[in-house]
Amino acid sequence: MLMRGSQIVMECLLEQGVDTVFGYPGGTILNIYDEFELHGYNQKIRHYLTSHEQGASHAADGYARSTGKVGVCFATSGPGATNLVTGIATAYYDSSPVVFITCNVSEHLIGKDSFQEVDITGITMPITKCNFLVKDANELADVIREAFAIARSGRPGPVLVDIAKNITAVQGEYEYLPLAEHPNHGRLATLLRRSNRDLKNPEPNLGDIHKLLELIGQSQRPMVLVGGGVIRSKGAVPEFRKFIETLDAPVGSTIMGGGACPGNHPLFTGMVGMHGSHASNMATAECDLLIAIGCRFSDRVATHPASFAQNAKIVQIDIDRAEIDKNVQTYHHIIGDARRVLELLNENLPTHDYTAWKAQVFARKEQPLKKDGILHPHEILETISDLTDGDAIIATDVGQHQMWSCQYYHFSRPGQLLTSGGFGTMGFGLGAAMGAKAGNPDKVVVHCTGDGCFRMNCHELATVEHYNIPVITVIFDNRTLGMVRQWQNLLYDKRFSQTTLDRGPDFVKLAEAYGLKGFRAKTQTEFEAAFKQALQEGRGCVIDCAIDMDAMVHPMVNGGTPVTDFLLH
Repeated sequence: MLMRGSQIVMECLLEQGVDTVFGYPGGTILNIYDEFELHGYNQKIRHYLTSHEQGASHAADGYARSTGKVGVCFATSGPGATNLVTGIATAYYDSSPVVFITCNVSEHLIGKDSFQEVDITGITMPITKCNFLVKDANELADVIREAFAIARSGRPGPVLVDIAKNITAVQGEYEYLPLAEHPNHGRLATLLRRSNRDLKNPEPNLGDIHKLLELIGQSQRPMVLVGGGVIRSKGAVPEFRKFIETLDAPVGSTIMGGGACPGNHPLFTGMVGMHGSHASNMATAECDLLIAIGCRFSDRVATHPASFAQNAKIVQIDIDRAEIDKNVQTYHHIIGDARRVLELLNENLPTHDYTAWKAQVFARKEQPLKKDGILHPHEILETISDLTDGDAIIATDVGQHQMWSCQYYHFSRPGQLLTSGGFGTMGFGLGAAMGAKAGNPDKVVVHCTGDGCFRMNCHELATVEHYNIPVITVIFDNRTLGMVRQWQNLLYDKRFSQTTLDRGPDFVKLAEAYGLKGFRAKTQTEFEAAFKQALQEGRGCVIDCAIDMDAMVHPMVNGGTPVTDFLLH
């Protein structure tokens, strides 16, 4: 049947089961926004109007990470589209499935430097799994179906669909197609035929599985390193936990692997890398077999690739062949989805006992935590954990508070930690928290941020208030760009160039100006009281926590040096 392009877009979203969209309207995308009112799609799909397109991009990302669904974000052309770029890159580096739908100027205006024209497909080509420019209304449904399939399949990631404005106004062919039938029709079917595969992940090679089992049988000091690939793989976490408990080996994590192994699990050593624990980093140096699952060995993990796990046979398990041997040379690898690889391993893995090896690893302790009249970062996280029974979703920005959150809040499930691990995006957390709360209304969602990060997207408090999104923002307020100051302190002879934030606003008054509740805390007792009240408020709250300007993240390894060369203990 014939249907206007803008309506085809909305019908395709319903085919995908989309119930939530984040976005910001503008001239070229108005036809699509008109559909919300014209044909009653506002009764089927909830739209969140954010304060800025970047906030919408992060919200769609947070929604995707916390629910396991594909996030959706709308924006107009020109600056509306380019304001998405940071959010697209953030999703790309952390393998988050988000479909970004933008509209460009009409076809006859493309290439003429028209008002708010920009080549957004060209700009985003390096930071999307795939992108499309649609100039035919008859192809619109096929393109959107393909976009969602690509976003969620294999290694997930963002896809952008840019639609010429005139295409949203003209008639095109559309027939409802159940989601299960999408791979058998149109562009998606053609793609799958040409690639000689289906949407299922490739089956791991059984010979590779048996080779790893043999290596395990020969090992005296194995270690497991878990990354975001286990978090992104549906159903992988139960298999992963069965695997590590059968293997009985120490387990370290990348920042993106948070929640795969519970933070309080007796096998868990903590993060590995630049801010890795002593136990984790030393274990990578001393192990004879390192099994990395869904980990790409970024420079924050393998700070000095040539020396990383140099006494070990490194085995890398990843769905993306491009990640194998990219940063660290491996002894053996297995290509496949983490869940399926772990299933096959678990079928034949005997129970092991590495009591002596574990004792060696866990003998290394971290710096004792302070308990005095000053409010310390660990006290903030410990209080949040205690008062939420460790069940809250934590969305962070980037910097010291991000590392403290990973160290002191014991994540226990996928989608519980929302953070920008690969791209390091300051300003990510508030949008991500909004998206997480929209997708998980029954969960407590806490936004942990620094005063520098919070300034970048604090205008989204207007969104929090308008839609009554009860996220709790906790500001680790040290009046400085803390992580940069830490580097300046340790490596730049205390030359604190442009990192002191001796300026406003008053965050409590800012919260109140947006119609939210603001609190201030200078001691653990004050923070506990404020957080308890925030939990009871049933609306967005901001807690401004005064912490020491020179509080540091311990441990710390300098980039370009071995993970065992601790700059700060």
